[in-house]
Amino acid sequence: MSPGLRKFALTAHVTSSVGWLGAVGGFLALAIAGLTSDDAQLVRAAYIAMDLIAWFVIVPLSFASLVTGLIQSLGTTWGLFRHYWVLIKLLMNVLASIALLLHMQPISRMAGVAAEGTLSGADLHGLRIQLVADAAAALLLLLVAVTLSVYKPRGLTRYGRRKQREERTRTGGAVTPARAEAGARSQSPTPN
Repeated sequence: MSPGLRKFALTAHVTSSVGWLGAVGGFLALAIAGLTSDDAQLVRAAYIAMDLIAWFVIVPLSFASLVTGLIQSLGTTWGLFRHYWVLIKLLMNVLASIALLLHMQPISRMAGVAAEGTLSGADLHGLRIQLVADAAAALLLLLVAVTLSVYKPRGLTRYGRRKQREERTRTGGAVTPARAEAGARSQSPTPN
């Protein structure tokens, strides 16, 4: 991948990932307002807005983050299977996206009840608590992913160690542009 394309892919990945994090933060604020407010109109508006944010912001950003992360890892020296932190982020992203899609049904159910205007303070209390807890868990998971991106903990997978040995054997231990780039990136605080 050319340097310009690599930077574009990185920008797209960071933007979608941080956007996902921010949208989940907004969703959590609305879920808390829906759970704790005594104002029926505010509660109804919060749950209707949560459904819109989830479908039109959070879901697209989660998949954009997944796709751009795959492009970023496959198109750079980091690789998809070379470093544990990349694999962990991939697993977290896939599981979070699946959980999000499963979570959309209760969100839409709550928005439907709110749109009918029949929602009172005690209605669906368990579901309302679940929406807050799930959003808080998602926010925590995304913060862990950001932390992994920033700190990039060391640790090659077996595949990564094998590839590193092959590269050293092929180049006679010389520092290749790819190895120099990987070394410089490991010192960089820029998230991938």
